[in-house]
Amino acid sequence: MIKKLHESEGGSLVRRQIFEAPPSLSARARRFVRVHGVRLDVPSVSDWRQQWEANRIPSAVVDRADSYQVRWGGLALPPSPSYDGGPRMLCADTPEWEDAFPEPGWWFEAGPQRTAVPYSFVIGPDESFGIAMDSWVPLHASIEGWIESLALAYAAEAIADTVTNVSGVTVADLDLSRMQPVPETAGIADQWWHGAGSLIAIYNGEAVLFGRPGYQVARVYSGNIDMEWL
Repeated sequence: MIKKLHESEGGSLVRRQIFEAPPSLSARARRFVRVHGVRLDVPSVSDWRQQWEANRIPSAVVDRADSYQVRWGGLALPPSPSYDGGPRMLCADTPEWEDAFPEPGWWFEAGPQRTAVPYSFVIGPDESFGIAMDSWVPLHASIEGWIESLALAYAAEAIADTVTNVSGVTVADLDLSRMQPVPETAGIADQWWHGAGSLIAIYNGEAVLFGRPGYQVARVYSGNIDMEWL
């Protein structure tokens, strides 16, 4: 049975329910979503389908947004340590055709911004998750990758002895030669690396989007860190 909670927010009634994490996530991410995630009520894409298709949005694209909404729509998670917290919740919005990006195609919003960042969080034509403004930077190969990254950040924060923030061009000086990528996060612009007693998260999205290498950020988690215990 799904537990439902009702809260008054700004005078309006908001229904929340515990989000059932899909098996496509790792055990770590499922635990994170189960403990920290709630599902808010969001509209069904079927409510918009007729209007979208009348506006010449292909049915296959509407189907993609519908599948995303069914699986992830309304999921609200704690803020990310990067991108000003990331999406406030996951929720599909009207797909848009973009031909100015390196690979033209249909994008739709992954969820509204948590703060007033100058870019949107979007799902690309290949289902990758990223940020877009007048260009597009895929952060992870899937929305699952973003959730895995968020879950790992909270797990690492809880177990690390020290957390060191590195920014700007010095991020390139981090020695990753003895480290391995964390495959669950499906990193593209953003990457997670693990090695003996340490984890490193590298966030390159804003640096690439704005063409400013100084916007690179990394977080180094050190201590008695074992991936089997995260």
